[in-house]
Amino acid sequence: MSGHRVPEGYDPYAFEPFAVTADLAVLTVREERLHVLLVERGQEPYAGSWALPGGFVLPRESAEQAARRELAEETGLSEATVAGLHLEQLRTYSEPDRDPRMRVVSVAFTALVPDPPEPRGGGDAVQARWMPYDTVRGLAFDHDRILADAHERVGAKLEYSCLATAFCPPEFTLGELRHVYETVWGVELDRPNFRRKVLTTPGFVQAVEGPPRLTGGRGKPAALYRAGGATTLHPPLLRPEGRPA
Repeated sequence: MSGHRVPEGYDPYAFEPFAVTADLAVLTVREERLHVLLVERGQEPYAGSWALPGGFVLPRESAEQAARRELAEETGLSEATVAGLHLEQLRTYSEPDRDPRMRVVSVAFTALVPDPPEPRGGGDAVQARWMPYDTVRGLAFDHDRILADAHERVGAKLEYSCLATAFCPPEFTLGELRHVYETVWGVELDRPNFRRKVLTTPGFVQAVEGPPRLTGGRGKPAALYRAGGATTLHPPLLRPEGRPA
């Protein structure tokens, strides 16, 4: 216990020790679908199974530091990419039998990547891959639950925050922004209504000066926007019910 003085009379071994891990649900929108970053485990338990990136927290690092280190080691993403990610702590998973090795408590994080590079395996991961969210089943440990919780958190935050712009490139069209909502929520949005709500919400987006961009579809080029200065949406942009994508 370097750097800390144990109070007199206190027995640090009175309680059974346990380990702490950091796990990450990293999401992106690519090929018009919501994708999650997964790694194939190279060691037992669950060798050969797919899992969320993550690993044990070392004695002299925080859970967030461990999350960034493990993400770089297991996926081969560059230090610059990992350092630039905004990690949001999701919740703590502490069920006694969630890991067959020993008592392990996981601090889970979620992160969004707007334009992700192709990952590669590293550390104790055989390979890393972006996989469509709606095809992912049977992950190692309790990672199915962590991923589902992350998806629900992101979907809820889209309603009252400007989080959707984190899925977009620095300059984007309103169609690209709408597609983020449709992909995460799994619904089809009314285009004119969405445009009106976005442009009348203070600080949500900011128009970019310069020529519009050709989007590849029919019609005239679309105007470009960037994220505005707001962090919350007033009023919130609520997801519609009963409009499947």
